[in-house]
Parts: sequence; C-alpha cells; structure tokens
Amino acid sequence: MLPRKRAVAGEVVDDDSDNTGTSSIKKHRISSSAAGTETTVNNNNSGSSLGNNSGNSNHSGGSEVELQIMALGDGNPPDIDEDLHSRQLAVYGRETMRRLFASNVLVSGLQGLGAEIAKNLILAGVKSVTLHDEGTVELWDMSSNFIFSENDVGKNRALASVQKLQELNNAVVISTLTTKLTKEDLSDFQAVVFTDINFEKAIEFNDYCHSHQPPIAFIKAEVRGLFGSVFCDFGPEFTVFDVDGEEPHTGIIASISNDNPALVSCVDDERLEFQDGDLVVFSEVHGMTELNDGKPRKIKNARPYSFTLEEDTTNFGTYEKGGIVTQVKQPKVLNFKPLREALSDPGDFLLSDFSKFDRPPLLHLAFQALDRFISELGRFPVAGSEEDAQKLIFISSNINESLGDGKLEDINPKLLRHFAFGARAVLNPMAAMFGGIVGQEVVKACSGKFHPLFQFFYFDSVESLPTEAPDSSDFKPLNSRYDAQISVFGSKLQKKLEDAVVFMVGSGALGCEFLKNVALMGVSCGNQGKLTITDDDVIEKSNLSRQFLFRDWNIGQAKSTVAASAAQTINPCLHIEALQNRVGPETENVFNDAFWENLSVVINALDNVNARLYVDQRCLYFQKPLLESGTLGAKCNTQMVIPHLTENYGASRDPPEKQAPMCTVHSFPHNIDHCLTWARSEFEGLLEKTPAEVNAFLSNPTEYASAMRNAGDAQARDNLERVLECLERERCETFQDCITWARLRFEDYFVNRVKQLIFTFPEDAATSTGAPFWSAPKRFPHPLQFSAADPGHLYFVMAASILRAETFGIPIPDWAKHPKKLAEAVDKVIVPEFQPKTDVRIVTDEKATSLSTASVDDAAVINELLAKIDQSWKSLPPGFRMNPIQFEKDDDTNYHMDLIAGLANMRARNYSIPEVDKLKAKFIAGRIIPAIATSTAMATGLVCLELYKVLDGGHKLEDYRNTFANLALPLFSMAEPVPPKVIKHRDMSWTVWDRWILKDNPTLRELLQWLKDKGLNAYSISCGSCLLYNSMFPRHRERMDKKVVDLAREVAKVELPAYRSHLDVVVACEDDEDNDIDIPQVSIYYG
Repeated sequence: MLPRKRAVAGEVVDDDSDNTGTSSIKKHRISSSAAGTETTVNNNNSGSSLGNNSGNSNHSGGSEVELQIMALGDGNPPDIDEDLHSRQLAVYGRETMRRLFASNVLVSGLQGLGAEIAKNLILAGVKSVTLHDEGTVELWDMSSNFIFSENDVGKNRALASVQKLQELNNAVVISTLTTKLTKEDLSDFQAVVFTDINFEKAIEFNDYCHSHQPPIAFIKAEVRGLFGSVFCDFGPEFTVFDVDGEEPHTGIIASISNDNPALVSCVDDERLEFQDGDLVVFSEVHGMTELNDGKPRKIKNARPYSFTLEEDTTNFGTYEKGGIVTQVKQPKVLNFKPLREALSDPGDFLLSDFSKFDRPPLLHLAFQALDRFISELGRFPVAGSEEDAQKLIFISSNINESLGDGKLEDINPKLLRHFAFGARAVLNPMAAMFGGIVGQEVVKACSGKFHPLFQFFYFDSVESLPTEAPDSSDFKPLNSRYDAQISVFGSKLQKKLEDAVVFMVGSGALGCEFLKNVALMGVSCGNQGKLTITDDDVIEKSNLSRQFLFRDWNIGQAKSTVAASAAQTINPCLHIEALQNRVGPETENVFNDAFWENLSVVINALDNVNARLYVDQRCLYFQKPLLESGTLGAKCNTQMVIPHLTENYGASRDPPEKQAPMCTVHSFPHNIDHCLTWARSEFEGLLEKTPAEVNAFLSNPTEYASAMRNAGDAQARDNLERVLECLERERCETFQDCITWARLRFEDYFVNRVKQLIFTFPEDAATSTGAPFWSAPKRFPHPLQFSAADPGHLYFVMAASILRAETFGIPIPDWAKHPKKLAEAVDKVIVPEFQPKTDVRIVTDEKATSLSTASVDDAAVINELLAKIDQSWKSLPPGFRMNPIQFEKDDDTNYHMDLIAGLANMRARNYSIPEVDKLKAKFIAGRIIPAIATSTAMATGLVCLELYKVLDGGHKLEDYRNTFANLALPLFSMAEPVPPKVIKHRDMSWTVWDRWILKDNPTLRELLQWLKDKGLNAYSISCGSCLLYNSMFPRHRERMDKKVVDLAREVAKVELPAYRSHLDVVVACEDDEDNDIDIPQVSIYYG
C-alpha cells in the first residue's frame, strides 16, 4: 500500500508503517527558497540519495555483461509492489523493474515535454528523478504543462513541479536543481534528459556522458510547435538484453531427419514464428537425445511448420517422439556515436511516415538552424513574423550549402516557415507523444529492455494546421493560458476548440491522459463547450501506476468523477460532466438522439472491442467523428473515423483468438496456458457457480426443481449432481472438514483422474488408424504422490480449504496458515484407494463443446437427484446459504490466485509442463492486459494532433493519419486512413456513412414510391427481426396505407420511447434488372 501523503504547512507527511505494525511518521521540509538550493522529497525507506556514485552497480545475481549496461545504483532496491505495478510487470518483468528501481534520472527543462517525461518515469517507479530548471513559470507554459496553475507564475519551474509530481508515486525520490548544471553534476545519474538545451552545451554534456565510466545515457529531446526531435546516445558499447520484449517462440516437434542439414518438422497446432538465423535449443527429444544438450543451434529455411538445422544429424540416434524447440534470445551490442559526430554523420533516421521519407534530413537541418537563430538573436522566431521566418530559411540555406555531398536539393521554405512560426511553442499533444517516446528510451537505458532509438528521430504534424492559413495578426498572444497554442494555430481555431461539444467514453489510462490533454488544449472550455465523460468503473490500486489523475486516497471512488475533478484542477475553465453509465443499448435513454446529434466529436478511451463497436455504430448513425485508440504493452494504435472520408472502426476486424479445444484443456494439456484455463474453470465451478446453484435451489426449491425438470438435459443433471455433493457428500461443518475436502480434491485431480486416463489410454495406446495415441502435441501424464513436505502440495490444500471454508461461512483458525500445524491436520485425512474403471468415457474429439453426454435416462436421474436433494435440504440449519466467491485477481490476500496457481502447477507437474510463479499465473488466468504509461501517453498525443484537424473541419483524407507504434523496437508506422467502400446506382452513390431519411411519418405505400422514384424496387422491409412487408405475401398489400411507424408498433411490437423521434427500417431492394442493391439504412421520422 502506498504511504498516505498530505500537505501540512509546507511539509510532506508520510504515514508509513513498518513490518511490526508500529507507525513511524517522517517529515521532510520542502524548501521554497531562492534559486541555487536543492530540495529533496524522500518517501521511501531505502535511505538512498542522489549522492550514490554511478559506479556502484553490484546488482544481485548480475553478470559481467549486465554490469556494462549502465550504472545501476543501489544494489538492494525495494521489493516490487505487485498490486500497484502488475500491469507494468506484465510488460517488463521483475528483473527490468528491479533495474528501474535502482536508477537515478535527471530531467532538465520543465516545460511541457519535461513534465511529461518526468510523469512517465515517476509512474514507472525509477529510484529517483531530479528536476532541473533555472527558469520561472510563465502563462505561456499553461498550454503544455499539466502541473502548473496560474498561481505558480513567477515561481521556479522545478520547485513548482515537485509537490504535484511526488503525488504520482511516493516511492520515488524527487529532487530539484535550480542553478546552472556542470558536467560533474551528471555523474550522479544513470540517464540524463535535456528538453531545453542548445547544441553547444548539449555536445559538451554528451561528450562527458559518452566517455564516463560506466557511460551515462544521454537524451536530447525538443518539441517546437508541430515539430519534434529526439537524439539518444547510450555510450560506445550498450548491451540490449531483450530487443523486443516478446516471449521466446516455441514449437512442438513432430519429426527430425537424420540428415545434413537436418529437417525439423513441428505439429500444425500453431504456426512457428522462427526466422532464419534464430538460435534454438531442444528439450525432451526421445531417440535423438544428442539434441537435448542445451546447446543453442542456428536455424535456416524457416517455414510455418518446419525449419532446417545447421547441423549434421546423420550419426545421431533416430528420432522417436516428443521434443520442444525454444528460441534463444540473444543480447545485442550497439555502438552509439556522440552528438558531436552524429550531427555531421547522422546515419539512418528512424522513419515514421513513408509519405514523408525525405523529411528527417530536412528537420535535422531545421533544428540546427533554429539553434543558430537563437544563438545569434537571443530569442525564438516570433509567430507570424515573415522577417524571422526568412532569417531561419537563410540560416538553413547556409548550413545546407556547407554540407557538400550531403547537401539537400530542396530545403522546402514553406515547411521551414511553419517551423519558424511555431518554434517557441510547446504544444501539449506533441509533449504527450514525445514524453511517451523519451520516457520509454530512459527505461531502455536503465534496464537494457527493448531496442533503443538509434540515434535520431524527427517528426512533424504540419497537417494539423488549419486548412485556411490564419492572418499574421491571428497569431498574436491574447495574454491567455492558450497563447503558445494560438501562436501555432491562430485564435480562430482556439475558439473552435473551446466551443467543442465532446463525448469521452472511458476514464481509465487512456481517459486520464485524454482529459489532461484536452484541458490544456482548451477543448470544451468556452461558453458553448461541454465535455461529457462516462465510465462505470471504480478506482483500484493497480490503476495508480498509469492512470495518473488518481491517487491512493481515491481507491474505491468512481473513476469518471475523480478524473473530471482532476481535469478541472488542470484547467478550471473546463466544462465537464462526469457520468457512471455504461454506453450501450440499455442507456440510450441517457445518451439519446438529442445528445448524439449535438456532439462535435467522440473520443474513445475503452478497453474492450464490443464497447468500441457499439460506439462506432452510434457515430456512424449520427455521422460524428470518432477518434479511436488502444494500447497493448509497448504497442499502441490510433484510428481516425471521419464521416464520409474514412471507413468505420467495425469495417475491419482482427481474427478471433484461437481457443484450445475443450478436450485439450480437460485431459490433454501441453502448455501452461491450458493448465491455467482449466484451473480458472475449476475455481469458478467449485467456488462460484456451484454455491450460487445451491442458493438458487434454497431460495425457491419448488421453482428450481420445476426448471430442472423442464430442462431435462445433461447440463441440468450435472448441476444437480454438484448441488447434491455440496449439500450431502461434501458438505463442510468444521474447518477440518474443509481440509479433508481439499486433500481429497488433490487426490481426485492429480492422482485418480490421471490414473483413470492412463488406464483408458495406456502409453502404448493407438488411434483407430494405428498411429500412437500419445503423439505430439499430447503429453503422457503421471499421477502425483501427495506429500505434506512438498510446499506446492501443502499450499494447494491451504488455499483450497480456506476458500472452501469461506463458501460455507466457517471461521478460519490462525493455525490454518501455519505449515506444520496444517500438515498435521492433513495427515489425519483418510484417503480411500482408487481403482480405475473400464467403462469410463473420456472425450477426445477436438470439436466437442461439452464434456457432458446426454442420456435417455436423464429425466429419471434428474427426478432421483431432486428427491435426494430434498432430503439433504431438510437436514440443513434454518436460513442456510452458501457464499459464492467471485474471482478477484488483484487482491493478493484473498487466496484466489494461490488456488488457481496451485491447481495449474500441480496439473503441469502431471504432464511435465514447466510451472509458473503466482505473478505469471495472474497474468494468464486473470487475462491481464499489459499496460505502461509511455505507450498510453504517446497514443493520446497522436490522437489529439488529429483532434485539431477534426475540430477545424475541412481537412481531406490525406491530411489524417492512422498510426501503429511499438515503442519496444521502436517502430512508428503512420498512414492515411482507408476510405469507405462506395456503392453506385444510376447517378447516385453512397457509403456506410449515409442514412436515408424520410420525414412526415410516411405510409408503407409512400415509402415504396419514394424508393421507386430512385429506380429501386423494394421487396422486403423489416424492423428488428420482424418483417413489415414482403412483396411475395399478398396479405401484406393490405398494409399499404398504414403508417410505417404504426406497422412497427402492431407487427413488430416495437416500443417507441418518448425520447425517440424516428424509427429505423432495413429495406432490401433490387434495380429494374433484378440486381440486388445494398442501400443505406432508412430512418422514418414521425415526431
């Protein structure tokens, strides 16, 4: 649990507790003295300070290669708070997180970009962040910095930032430096980031960092209007331990030839993801055991289900069966050039937009020209000043002429003019985007996880500028918090932003970032503007590592309400309404036609596809722009859905995830995912569904019995058998009964069922075709032998018995969690002998959807079971009810994940599958979506660059950009959106965006005639699933003079609520040549 922090008279008070439960309250003075002081807010118990020399890198268990990476600071970082960082752990893993926790980072320049970088690093949980800035807060900074308020104007930027940034993560030490930096100051850090530094000073600092032992990672980043740049130098030899962060690929072997080179074939269960040149290791190979030596071997000719091995296996043993092949991930060493060399010899630029392939060299030149402009004139170019723009173009031309062979043919004066006009401004969307990119680069520098940016990255979004060029007077500052943004876009677009009516769906990680962005941009901050945000979720601890508008004292509160309040703190002018409604058909009375029709734009901040599809359909229907985005670990994507210009979100779908067959999960698992899927299913069956079924019976025995008899199927029979087990054979009254139940469950799951399986299908069993039954991917299992001395066995019994007691409302004694006493109680359990049966049917059909088999005797068995349950019920105490347990993955004290991990790992032992720890089990069984703050920030920054275009209006398709990015590689891929499919008929054309509207409450005849006038013969009209008219049915001609709305009420039984003023019908048409024509949806207005 994060320590609770509150401000008291200039002090930060931490309410911390040590392991003994006693409270220790520490007070740290936050200095507000003049520039030249250093302040520290220290909120952890490590006692560490920024004085640690970067050479102190003795990480526990570190190898020589590991020590070369960077200075890793304290060798004993604090334990990882898995509740807080679970989503981030799913991306980085424990080792990377430990390296982060030992890293000290300097962020110099606390305008918008510096604030975003610091935010992302503090959320990630580095050891310390030192904020450096010699300047004071100006009103100009309000366009991009979410930390400052107007009360901070005149204060030192670093000092004004420390308190609010500290609230993001109390475990990070946050310090400030407010005087000029010296090279020697940099030796305290593993990584240094500069966001506002000239090239001369940058080269001096970078030379020092590059030659330092060990090297200090140096990053120079700039955001200038709609242009941005990043330069990275992590030293002469930087080791990347994991270039992409993906799990090593594996394959299940089907055969290996005795050849030179050897051909390895794998089962066609899943396509292989190997590439030529990959190194792989083999294990569990029978026959050709020489391959099991653990030696990495290179592969070539990689195919979807086979590859060749660069090895002569002619004299190896003959392959018999089995075997797993696993990719070996290799470290990669990068040789960075210092900035001094890289400026004149930049190498390949990282490209983001292939339509701008010639842009990076030009921007490389432009940023150098801007640096020279500022050096000569002592200021930035003035927005709208043609004189300053020409001066910058002149400087650029001079630099270009000096490049010799590297000279650019065209320096694009028009682009340089835009660059000059916006050069002083730091825009929030650009700061958010680059804050994500640079934050991720710092993580790479400190951990060796993911491939660094090598070495220059340039980006621009000039397409975001208004389609009509503003007058030079339109750029003049208005003495407002939006002056920096006005200097780029002009005051007319600013007014459009302020008057926008926006609907934001979701206020989680994406939603928090979006709210911060739009508040700083001034969206919905005018008299006509309004932002409605809705989210039906509440804040949990695991949200705090990336949903940065929330604090630990907000846990349990509504996300939308807290986020809206925090956004208004960033910009008090924001007109925002927070709702807790899920967006769907059931809330169309809240989000009614008038609501949708009044919107300017919809921003999705959702985490599931179904909700996205629903919002997409509403935007399609009401022809509203939809800005869509999503993240998955270090990956993010954005999609612009613009009326009549682009296809809609639902026009293309990802293929559904491949599900393992039921028989594989229940009897023939061959990976840990299968074991965890089974474990989650058993957990829900034993602890949630069966107790709920018992309560359903106890609440109304007569009605329940009637429902079961009416169902009369195998499922009803199975339900009743489980209810009877709970109330009779397996009913628990004492905690010892729960231990007995748990011990016998162990025997049933991991001993008896396996004995029955290998009795039914012995190791030498064959299929009907004569092939070995136990061939890949099937793994032959072995029963376990229970031992109270085995921690895995005992822990399974502990978790199972505690949760069983919970379902029966039985108190849990303290000794239940004491291994020795629990073992003594387990030893008292009498375990009956098991004899396999000959008539047991085990499902092997991969297409089977149920393990239950119907029987002609089901009805009779159901009656018999109901009679037995009736008898058991009478012996229960009055008012008895069970307590169903709903699975909750994010509470590490509730034993839910302990039981699921225990179930899965014991089953994995049965089948000789590698086991996983509880955290990895939580990721898989809890279906946790990996998430980090950096990719979220980048996605929202990119979307808000598109928001400028949407609210300006008039932009063409080629101005918009969809993006896919992977910060791990790094990869940025931007492209125009896909236009919608056009359907043509006669001289008309339409797309999915069109809706045909008929007003004045027409009759069926009038509707048919209206279509006839367009050359369309309607032969079928339906409303919902009901047919209103079909030309084949003579009786339907009697409906001709009825109003279409009345037909819908009478025939389709449609209820039209008061807030609805129209009815939608689907019409099937053909032309005069009897060709089917797919026409738009038809809306009949009757109000």
